Amino acid sequence: MNLHPTANALPPYGKAARYLFCLEDGVAFLNNGSYGATPRAVLAAQQSWRDRMEAQPVRFMTRELPVALRQAAGILGGFLNAHGDDLVFVDNATTGINAVVRSLDFGPGDELLTTSHAYGAVRKTLLYAAERSGARLVEAALRYPGSSPDDALTAIDAAITDRTSLLVVDTITSPTALVLPIADIVASARRRGVPVLVDAAHSPGQAPLDIASIDADWVAGNLHKWLFGVRSSAFLWTRQERQATTHPTVISHGFGAGYTAEFDWAGTRDVSPFLSCGAAIEFWRSMGGAALMARNRALAAEAAAMLEKHLGVAPAAPQPMRAAMQTIELTRHGPATLENAKRLTARLSDAHEIAVPVIAFGGRLWVRISAQIFNELADYGRLAKALDIERVPA
Repeated sequence: MNLHPTANALPPYGKAARYLFCLEDGVAFLNNGSYGATPRAVLAAQQSWRDRMEAQPVRFMTRELPVALRQAAGILGGFLNAHGDDLVFVDNATTGINAVVRSLDFGPGDELLTTSHAYGAVRKTLLYAAERSGARLVEAALRYPGSSPDDALTAIDAAITDRTSLLVVDTITSPTALVLPIADIVASARRRGVPVLVDAAHSPGQAPLDIASIDADWVAGNLHKWLFGVRSSAFLWTRQERQATTHPTVISHGFGAGYTAEFDWAGTRDVSPFLSCGAAIEFWRSMGGAALMARNRALAAEAAAMLEKHLGVAPAAPQPMRAAMQTIELTRHGPATLENAKRLTARLSDAHEIAVPVIAFGGRLWVRISAQIFNELADYGRLAKALDIERVPA
């Protein structure tokens, strides 16, 4: 993958990196956390897989695909510090979480535990499982704003009872962008005999994710958000002793043939996003890898501090709990309702050409910024000016 004009060229950051993507001119794209942005080079890799598939569809699907998927899983495993045979591809983290939750048997009196910051689709998945089985959904309340790693660990630990049948917890929360002390949370739950499903939707490419050191029962994560993967591509890692009872959301010909066989074939579908994960990892590394993560985190911290000062609000969380995605409170932009959040999100997009989500959470209104390779501080200056214009008169 030829990404730079010379071998010694530094990766382009900020505005200079936009040519690597298909982003619309003039838009300040501050919402990498929702759907990501796929580089042209990775899209080209995806197209090469599609071309290969179309050249001889039967041969590709029946003979080449099984080998190619396992090779891709091996590459991904090397990136995540996991064995490729424990990794399968799914469309998105929500699909992986559904596969796990709907593979488990719950009954009356069981408690399905998550946090008050859980992703909405995950909460609804747990609610669905609880309602069908007679179990109960329990949410550990994480203080926000003003939380700390110890607070989060204590709140989750206190919510575990002898009826807790499953804990589902984020590495980085979606509505509030809190980085949780995931290894400590998992260790505490497993000491008490509670299986743990980790929602790592926002980790790959944004923050270090070492699956072996987390030591959970399952980990689901997206490749198309922060790792420059193609939409939609994600993974599910399953501890070996859990694999025999973990099944995909779509049961197909692989049923009964083992964990990877079941997930690798779910019927005819476009598998090019999965097979392109190696190109996404290569691109991420060529752009600096760990150095890019550190750069994005530093930019997000600088942007959040600027916006907090500009808006006259306090930081929502300490920097150890914040990565390349951060939330800033909006105190003069109307009621903290879902309708108002959607309205303001649309106004920022349509009137100001700024892609950034406004979120109603905990009785307050927040703007959630992302920092990716193509962003620079001036983008957040545009946001500050737009928020001034959109203030509700006192």
